[in-house]
Parts: sequence; structure tokens; C-alpha cells
Amino acid sequence: MYIAPFGVEQWMNEWETGAVANLAETCVDSMTAAELLDLSGRREEILEQMMDLRLSYGDILGSDEIRELIASLYDSADRENVVVMNGGAAANFIAMFTLVSPGDEVISVYPTYQQLYSIPEAFGASVKLLRLRYEDDFQLDIGALEKLVTDRTKVICVNNSNNPTGSLMKEPLLREITRVADSVGAWLYCDEAYRFMVHDPGVKVPSAADLYEKSIVSCGLSKCFSLAGLRLGWLVAPKQFIRDVADHRDYTTISCGRLDDLLGRVAIKNREKIFARNLKIVRKCASVLEEWVRNEPRVGCVKPECGTTAFLRYDYDIASEDFCKRLFKKDGTFLLPGKCFGPEFDRFLRVGYAYEPGVLASGLKKVSGFLRELEAEET
Repeated sequence: MYIAPFGVEQWMNEWETGAVANLAETCVDSMTAAELLDLSGRREEILEQMMDLRLSYGDILGSDEIRELIASLYDSADRENVVVMNGGAAANFIAMFTLVSPGDEVISVYPTYQQLYSIPEAFGASVKLLRLRYEDDFQLDIGALEKLVTDRTKVICVNNSNNPTGSLMKEPLLREITRVADSVGAWLYCDEAYRFMVHDPGVKVPSAADLYEKSIVSCGLSKCFSLAGLRLGWLVAPKQFIRDVADHRDYTTISCGRLDDLLGRVAIKNREKIFARNLKIVRKCASVLEEWVRNEPRVGCVKPECGTTAFLRYDYDIASEDFCKRLFKKDGTFLLPGKCFGPEFDRFLRVGYAYEPGVLASGLKKVSGFLRELEAEET
């Protein structure tokens, strides 16, 4: 079986470890284990639980408690609607493994996280790309979606907020998407990795799981919870689909780690504290990025509304991979080339901005220095 190389992950694997200024990281500033335990107010108690924990296989679908805690993040879910996986990436994979068969028709937004279209394609599906345009603020065009769907459409794949652009689909648009999906009996698959990091405190966006009975959503602790090292993600879906996932999961994941499960419970129980910490970081850093873009006349950006990433469009005669390689070799500043999301985006750069604002400002200053070099070369 052929599967397309995963552009984003291969670039990150090749370059990230040597970065001095990492402007490609997509998690909100990662917490230490000590920070998580201190934030819980139960450090000694939890450490004692960890020391007494028998490191056997864990509960097959995730412990009852963590599944109940995950279900509490949604209005219409209970424990039986939840399965726990080793990170959101594994959740996306097992869902597609369960859902997609050769000959199925799948529609995916584009650009997006590559799993949402490359995995269905590898499983033999016919994949149609619904292109999001910079000129439309990277918002999904319902009319374009209506033209793409057919009676053969099995799944419509979106992510909210969008990676790499940071665009956000609010409730009216989500409801329109569910209307289109329902009109042909299609599933709606929504990767909601950044769901809890909406920048505007006045904006509330529901999960797709709470809007449509044939929705499947994935999420996890990596991005919004700042705990990528726990490798804990999940799916929320109709109960029969979760049972089908469990049958396929037996071939890929016996169980998640018991320590991951324990610390995941600590995180979800303390989600309000974690989100308060992380939203403060995200909102401050988004303003730092916005100010930088404002002062770079040859760089544009659709202002991100959610999440930790933005897609910068630049007006320089240099391919995005060459841009990023030269910048990295100059002083260790690390960005992600837009080409990783497809050849159409070869004059874009993805920036991850959700960490210490001073570090972000320093890294962006280095990018500005490189832009001045490019401008000098033009004369």
C-alpha cells in the first residue's frame, strides 16, 4: 500500500532538533510534569498514586474515568461515545481505518493536516479537495462544498480550527456543513485538536459532535492542554462507530499507557486552570505576531482566530523550502515551508506562535533580518 510522504512531519523530523529559535512548534508552551502536578494542588497525592501504579496493560478503551471526563467536554456524549488513543494522530488514523474502504468518495478541506486526505487516499478512496482561499480568509465555501458532494460521498473531512491557517468555523457555518452532509447521508469528520483555544473570549464554538448525529471528532492533550508528551488523544462518535473502532483498534493499540491515563485524568479535571494559562499565552503571542506582520509590508496573514498557527504569505522570489533552509542555516530560526501543505502554497510559511512572547518576538526579529537580506539581493 502506498501512502504519500507526510510533508509536515518529515520536515519537522529533519530540522526541528537543531533549531535555536523554533517558530514551528504547534503546541501551547509545553508544561513539565511538576507544573501539571502543582497546578492540580495534589502533587504529593498524585505522586503516591504513580508510585503505587502497576505498569500492566491499561484499560483497553481507556479507563472508565477518563472516558467519562472526556465525554464531559461535549454536550451530547457519554462514556460509550469515547475511545482513547495514543495521541490525536492515532485517533485520526484508526477512524479512517474504520470508516474508509476502497472506492469510497471522501471530501477534505485543503490545506489541512495531511492525515485527513492522504490516509483515505491510501485506503483506496477517491479524494476530492475543497480548497480554502487566502482571499476568502480561508473560510469554507458552502457553495463549493455543495458542488463537490454526490450520493457516493462517504465522509466530509474538516478541522476546526484549521491547521495551518488558524481560521475558525463558527456555529452557523458548521450547521451549514452538517446540512450538506445530511443531504447525502455522509459522515462529518472534524479534527478539533485546537478547539479550546479560541482567541476572542466572546466567541463560543460548539463541537461538531454536538451538532450532527453522524459526526466523528478527534482531539487530544497535545495542543490545548500543553501535554504532547503524554501521547493521549481520543475520538467521540456514535456508539456503534466506537464499537467498530474497537474491533480495528485490536490490531493497532492494545491499550494506552496507565501513566498517560492517570495524568490525563489530572489534566482534564484541571482543564479550566490549564486553559486559562494557555489562552493568556495564545492571545498575547497572537498580538505579537499581528504587530510584526503589520510592520512587514511584503508579508500578509489572515488573522488567526483560534489555535496556535498562522499561515504567512510572502512576496519574495524564493521557494518556501529554500526560504526555510536558508533562514535555518543562517541562525537556527525554524519555520515550516508552505509547500509541506501542497505545491499551491509555495509562497506561504506556517508559524507556530504559542510560547513565551519574548522568545517569539526575538525569533520574528531574526526573520525580519533575513527579509532585509532578501531585499538587498534584489537590488
